[in-house]
Amino acid sequence: MINNELQFPLQRRAPFHEWSPSIHYARSQRMQMSKLPPRRLYDFELLYVYQGEAATTIRGKRYELTAGQLIFLPSGVLHQNEATSENETRFIGIHFDFFDELDIQTEADMLVNEDNVNEKQFAVEAVSDIFPPLSSQLIYVPPLACIQLMEQLEHEFTMRPLGYELVCKALMLQILAYLLRLPLSRSIQHASQHDLRLLKLMEEIEEQPGLPWTNQSIAKRMNLSTDHAAKLFKQLAGMPPNSFIHATRHREARRLLRETNMSIEQIGEQLGYSSIHYFSRLFRQHEGISATEYRKLSQIL
Repeated sequence: MINNELQFPLQRRAPFHEWSPSIHYARSQRMQMSKLPPRRLYDFELLYVYQGEAATTIRGKRYELTAGQLIFLPSGVLHQNEATSENETRFIGIHFDFFDELDIQTEADMLVNEDNVNEKQFAVEAVSDIFPPLSSQLIYVPPLACIQLMEQLEHEFTMRPLGYELVCKALMLQILAYLLRLPLSRSIQHASQHDLRLLKLMEEIEEQPGLPWTNQSIAKRMNLSTDHAAKLFKQLAGMPPNSFIHATRHREARRLLRETNMSIEQIGEQLGYSSIHYFSRLFRQHEGISATEYRKLSQIL
């Protein structure tokens, strides 16, 4: 039985220098249409929907998520996740605590066994004097810069090079800062029609990064001037359209290098680059190593 006497999530007001998040799990996942069993967590989770649609039921309320949205799952709160797309749904999930307070050795340690609940194990949510708690708004639309940080964190946690714990901690602090700032600027509940159309357009760019996307083509799709469309795009995504397009293509290039046997030339062509030399130069600028070296390193690790 779930103990309803405790108020979840537990919270602690603390200055930022006391925030010291530790990462317990970070992984990309694919899921066919299905519903997972209800559960509670001892830690917190950020669950981001890359592709498709999902839903989470919390305290009897159903939250529906589309690609580009993230849900914050608090410690100690009963919830049930499901993939609702007819096609595959892609997620990235990050489990963490705010104060490096939990001893998590296995994935099972994150889940509450309702027959043997450890009331002292539930992680505490950090609360500041500046921002509302993350749990005050469960659904977020993180900008691409935040998503890239999540991807870097997942890569560090999966590969586990020397010092990965320190890198993950630093990345998590940046991710939390992005999310905490969002309600002060714009939430999805108050999104304008332009915002909703831009979110849909961003989803299309992420699904088909190889199409000839430009500032001009985006403005035409939005039926706005190029300058106005670029301004609205940057406000929502945190970066100009061209930067978003290049970042999306680079992220897909990394995935194709890790997960497929496609040649460098084929990947560059699929992602819409004008030449293999241009693709190779941009990849090295982003990653610090060549595409070939990145592929070899990912296979070794």
